[in-house]
Amino acid sequence: MDNVVADLSQDRPRLGRSSTAERVADILRDRISEGFFRPGQRLSEESISEGLGVSRNTLREAFRLLGHERLLDHRLNRGVFVRLPSAEDVADLYRVRRVLEGAAVRRGPSPEALAVIKEAVLDAERAAEQDDWQGVGTANIRFHQALVSLNESPRIDEAMRQLLAELRLVFHVMENPRAFHEPFVDRNRTLLGLLESGRAEKAAAYLDDYLDHAERLLIEAYTP
Repeated sequence: MDNVVADLSQDRPRLGRSSTAERVADILRDRISEGFFRPGQRLSEESISEGLGVSRNTLREAFRLLGHERLLDHRLNRGVFVRLPSAEDVADLYRVRRVLEGAAVRRGPSPEALAVIKEAVLDAERAAEQDDWQGVGTANIRFHQALVSLNESPRIDEAMRQLLAELRLVFHVMENPRAFHEPFVDRNRTLLGLLESGRAEKAAAYLDDYLDHAERLLIEAYTP
């Protein structure tokens, strides 16, 4: 509990003067995307409300919002738990990713967007060198969020944030995070190169194969 309080207290400035359930939900969603909260973990109202400096009622409303996003489960008389998506969820998540990310890479990036994408690639490479595979996963999430931002749609950006938070929960089914994440460090570098050279259609085709590969690995992890 003390670790949760200390860590979440750093997020208090994000709440601003008027704490709202939506802002709390944003923070918790980001923490799920970063791997801070894991599937099956029970979320303590006491520690999280203390860490963020918000009321229990505000926190409960944030929990409700995240429940609608399929990130949390409310279990009667037991509390609120981080959800583990199913294999069917994985297949559906990848259907959506192909639409959102495929459309994005076909548009081609601006220099500003390329800089953000490149920074995510570099962060993943640095984390891999340090054998920090959770860090690689976090950088990979940022990479794909940056790709989707090429659509230049705040609504699509928001949908992708929710999708990637749910996807981060799926990553935890992998018994060997390095075996899962390592190939995509190089794949992200290759995709970046295609975008930098202006080969949008080739980048889209490469992305299709990339997502097929990732989905296959995750589905296999659910197979007994």
